[in-house]
Amino acid sequence: MEQGRLFKIVYHLLDKGRATAPELAEKFEVSVRTIYRDLDAISAAGIPIYTVQGKGGGIFICLLYTSD
Repeated sequence: MEQGRLFKIVYHLLDKGRATAPELAEKFEVSVRTIYRDLDAISAAGIPIYTVQGKGGGIFICLLYTSD
């Protein structure tokens, strides 16, 4: 697993808001299965990755800000 690709995936999702696994696979020139493995690694690192199926779905990073 290429750590640089993991960071690039995170930055891409933060920049674009959402993407599908096939879109990410094409962008990073890996298989869709590799993208799902990468997403598991990103999630295990504590980054809140969410996926939504269906029309308008995709992969998201959910960042919640609270003001205390």
